Amino acid sequence: MKKNNKLTIIIAALLVVIAGVLVWNNRYLSTVRGEAADFMVWDTATVTKFYLADRNDHESLLERQPDGGWTLNGRYKAHSKQVQQFLTTLYKIRIKMPVSVASHDNIVKQLAVSSTKVEVYQTIPRINLFNRIKLFYHEARTKVFYVGDATKDSSGTFMLKEGSNKAYIVYIPGFRGFITTRFTALPDDWRDHVIFNTNLTDIQSVTVEFNREPEESFIVENTGRHQYAMTRLADNSPVAFDTLKVINLLSSFSDLRFEALLNNLIPKERFDSIVQSPYLHRVTLKTKDGKTTQMTTFEKKVTNTSILEIEGLVDDKGNPLDPIDHDRAYGLINEGADITLIQYYVFDKVLNPANYYKAGQPIHYESSFFEVTE
Repeated sequence: MKKNNKLTIIIAALLVVIAGVLVWNNRYLSTVRGEAADFMVWDTATVTKFYLADRNDHESLLERQPDGGWTLNGRYKAHSKQVQQFLTTLYKIRIKMPVSVASHDNIVKQLAVSSTKVEVYQTIPRINLFNRIKLFYHEARTKVFYVGDATKDSSGTFMLKEGSNKAYIVYIPGFRGFITTRFTALPDDWRDHVIFNTNLTDIQSVTVEFNREPEESFIVENTGRHQYAMTRLADNSPVAFDTLKVINLLSSFSDLRFEALLNNLIPKERFDSIVQSPYLHRVTLKTKDGKTTQMTTFEKKVTNTSILEIEGLVDDKGNPLDPIDHDRAYGLINEGADITLIQYYVFDKVLNPANYYKAGQPIHYESSFFEVTE
């Protein structure tokens, strides 16, 4: 009988311990899962805008527009892929673990001096009954948190909810790396890369000027339904053009993008030197509703001597033979406000001289719209 009592007591004690562990573990997991909602957004379709600011006074406000697009700081069109990546990140991020007690205070101090503040705004109901009856939707700020650096092993990112004293390591399951760069506050990182984005039917005229070969400069004008005229700018003489080549030129303006925005990547002295040098091309597009878009290109030099050596563009003494970059050029846009890096691979199709378009020229040209071989 005594043995049975002892066994019963031992079993009961074990059950109490197991129950205690299960309760504690459940509360721990519930707490972590609940706190995960401080950073993640289940329904990104309800996000109306988000704001990012860092300790270097950089600010970016992204706002959803009625047409589904996004704007940056109320002025520029935002890069759709960048915005989508941000929203996807909000949906997928999870808490990996709380920051350890030993390093917690140091991490919080780091977040205080070097982090990006993130605010998320969503359309939510004022009345929500059992998550079934939702009434009186309005815009409200739903998330405010701070994003810090990556962990030493780059497997997670430090984050802290505003008003909280507990920092976490956050990650995306299945993704190896850190996500700090996805929360950049630099406006340039959110800018759309489109320079020209006009459909053929909306174009009134396109002017292409060649500074070094002014006799090859020309203007193509829409003179009626599917009717065009081409004129040399040097002497205002008409050009008998190949219709398919001109249509191909005008169609190419539907999507022309720069590679990189350089406003904050080159010093002002360098910027002034570039724009004061002789230009290469000037492309001006006017739409039927009166809007004008212009891009002016400038020569880009290769300053990396190792690249010149690889391409065999140095003499025996290491002096550059041809320091000109034949793959890229500088592009000045937005009335001189922005300096960009463009690729000839992208823009060559709109930088052909007037003689190229003359009817009967034996020129082979390919694009995503037409393939013409004469």
